[in-house]
Amino acid sequence: MSSKSQQRVLVVDDEDDIRELLHYNLKKEGYDVEQASDGFEAVDKARKFVPDLILLDIMMPQQDGVETCRQLRENKDLNDTFIVFLTARSEEYSEIAAFDNGADDYINKPIKPRALMSRISAMFRREQKKKNASDKIVVGDLTIDRTSYTITIKNEVVTLPKKEFELLFFLAQNPGKVYSRDDLLANIWGADVYVLARTVDVHIRKVREKIGDGYIVTVKGVGYKFETTKD
Repeated sequence: MSSKSQQRVLVVDDEDDIRELLHYNLKKEGYDVEQASDGFEAVDKARKFVPDLILLDIMMPQQDGVETCRQLRENKDLNDTFIVFLTARSEEYSEIAAFDNGADDYINKPIKPRALMSRISAMFRREQKKKNASDKIVVGDLTIDRTSYTITIKNEVVTLPKKEFELLFFLAQNPGKVYSRDDLLANIWGADVYVLARTVDVHIRKVREKIGDGYIVTVKGVGYKFETTKD
């Protein structure tokens, strides 16, 4: 990911005052900022702008944020892009839907600009630390390559959404070690991000669908671990 002066942020909200508030504070922090007022415009601008971060509202006309997030995650050029929901919707089902469709964080309005800027900065710092670590793990016929955010299984290349990839890579870096859902939430989503434990289960299920059931093992009542050998 690029230096702060080059990091790009797309702000998506149908309320002009919220977009302008976020635009002002992000520009002051040195980010390159674009705006969109609805989901359709967001998908189009993201394709052209390729932001490092998208701040996304849920309740918007024409197309809501959850469907917009789903479409954004279908664009492979946005695999490295953080998607953070900023929304007045506090219901659990809205939060679950957001994470199930590829969100990295979910923050309730009203927005506190200074706290949000700090949270964004911490998110980018964590990402840089991950990029500085070892970039490739090979286990049998499975290769996990962080430089391209892809996995290869029996010479077939598979692209994973960002959080699914990070979850797999983290477990594979520590084979045989059992991690609770709370451990995985803290290491993948960050201790300052509130995410439902069910989100881990959803991401594990999706990873298994793509690489098979044999690599990630459920330890009943405890959590998950990565196995280097398959039965």
